[in-house]
Amino acid sequence: MTSVEGTLDRALDFIGVRYKRGGDSPETGFDCSGFVKYLYDETLGLVLPHNAKAISQQGEQVVRNELQPGDLVFFNTMRRAFSHVGIYLGDNLFVHAPRSGARVRIEDLSSRYWSRRYNGARRIQP
Repeated sequence: MTSVEGTLDRALDFIGVRYKRGGDSPETGFDCSGFVKYLYDETLGLVLPHNAKAISQQGEQVVRNELQPGDLVFFNTMRRAFSHVGIYLGDNLFVHAPRSGARVRIEDLSSRYWSRRYNGARRIQP
């Protein structure tokens, strides 16, 4: 797999994998940036940092109404900008490793919680 579609298909394979702080593999669990790092490396051969803020400085900025599947979406979930990252799927949906005690899942970007915490998006080309 070397396409954005392949990345999205692979991301969906990990629905239900547990969250683990610092985690970067399906065997041990993922945190948000570990999930993105793992997928982009495995499917696109892109090496990203294991840190949401650092990932937010990669690629090109994308405005919200121009989001495309595969774009990375960033949120303020820890009282600091760009503290959380997920992968945009289309139709206002994104996939991510949410938090301790939860599992990789799909969420709605337009929900009250996520829309209030949205910080922006980046497009990283292979």
